[in-house]
Amino acid sequence: MTAPPDRDDPLWGLPDPEASPAFYADIPGKRLVAFLADSVIIGIMTVILIPFTAFTALFYLPFLAMLVSFVYRTLTLASGSATWGMRMVAIEMRNHRGERFDLPTAAGHTLLFTLFLGMVVPLLISVGLMLITPRRQGLHDMILGTAALNRPARR
Repeated sequence: MTAPPDRDDPLWGLPDPEASPAFYADIPGKRLVAFLADSVIIGIMTVILIPFTAFTALFYLPFLAMLVSFVYRTLTLASGSATWGMRMVAIEMRNHRGERFDLPTAAGHTLLFTLFLGMVVPLLISVGLMLITPRRQGLHDMILGTAALNRPARR
């Protein structure tokens, strides 16, 4: 019999990495594949939007791509707790209580992810943390108390 979760632990709703290591197996590699897949999806969406701006978006293309990325990541995380890339590799995000993301959590996660992606030092720290922490959390995950988990098999 396992002990009940310690409610004083700020991450009490997430699976224990020692008792249930399968939830965190291969997460860093899967997150990389998901990031690459999402980047392609965001690129395609951005290119599709360019003609709808009478091609003026070519003057502010990086801003448009960042806006598309933010909206895409926030809405997909809020609707299914995973972006389409994450769904492709069977991972999903959970908050500190083990619950799926709601819209504010998805927006906060996306904001921190976007900020850290644009800065070398926080990005390197985040990648390093994903490789060494038991729950495979990046810096933005640790700040918010979130984690990526392998999606349980559906029955």
